[in-house]
Amino acid sequence: MTNKTTDPSLDIVGIGNAIVDVLTTTDDSLLEKLSFNKGSMTLIDEKKAKELYEITTNRIQRSGGSVANSLACVAQLGGKAAFIGRVKNDKLGEIFTEEISRTGTIFKTPPSSDGPSTARCLIFVTPDAQRTMCTYLGASVLLEPKDIDLSIVREAKILYLEGYLWDNPAAKNAFIKAAEIAKSDGRKVALSLSDSFCVSRHRESFIKLVEDHIDILFANEDEITTLYKTTSLSTAIEELKKNCDLGAITIGEKGSILISNGKEIKIDPCMIGEAIDTTGAGDLYAGGFLKGLADGLTPEICAEIGSICAGQIVTQLGSRCNTDLLNLINSHLES
Repeated sequence: MTNKTTDPSLDIVGIGNAIVDVLTTTDDSLLEKLSFNKGSMTLIDEKKAKELYEITTNRIQRSGGSVANSLACVAQLGGKAAFIGRVKNDKLGEIFTEEISRTGTIFKTPPSSDGPSTARCLIFVTPDAQRTMCTYLGASVLLEPKDIDLSIVREAKILYLEGYLWDNPAAKNAFIKAAEIAKSDGRKVALSLSDSFCVSRHRESFIKLVEDHIDILFANEDEITTLYKTTSLSTAIEELKKNCDLGAITIGEKGSILISNGKEIKIDPCMIGEAIDTTGAGDLYAGGFLKGLADGLTPEICAEIGSICAGQIVTQLGSRCNTDLLNLINSHLES
């Protein structure tokens, strides 16, 4: 039984990794020299992160992290969003704080004064639009229950959680505590599975999290098939239907599959222009979807909004839209 409090003043509050995305354009030869597999994501240590940072010249630096990107999208669409994540009081921590605040997203988690430096993701974008990521998680994984402003969780219609944080026990506890608070106040809880390797490491506990706490699930094809230990997407979707009322499975250039109250709806991709960088496509899909849901729109319309957001972001470098996203969505939905 829930005890619904006053009407929420926020649309979405998200908990995730506070990462500075450092984007740079390059060619295949540099990836070969560094022995990176194109399109992969590699976790690196602080020393390697500093070395790679030094060799990037044409940098674009933005507040990043999956959930943070989604919330910036929500804010750009006129929504009220707040982010909970950990940075250190260093230069990159300042960049993250200033940049995410500039999007209109509320960010008030106090920085750490000691321990690892602020997380960063060095993203090498090649001419074929592939992104090869090297991530140093640093301070971002040190999130604990005491870091969560419980009042802000209660203030949002939807709590959005990032699967990447599941690797850290303290952050995992923070997740569960926040989810319990949201549910007790009659709010919805959404989860992004984030990464198939993360899912494989914590498969059983992710399944329990989905069964016990999650109302809305975002995943790509690899993540959802890994979760349910199958090579068949249709089999994974059937399993998801048993455990979650609402889900969105992105399938790259083929669009997405919406799961709503046991039904499957194919959502076509939105082709706005040539793809030059896939960074943030899934994040912007989730941001658009959640904003629509907070506005009371149907799940199908929410998925279409997500598709438009994803279709736009791949036409530019980075995960911050350089066009009026709200006008773009309105024009596409009206046509």
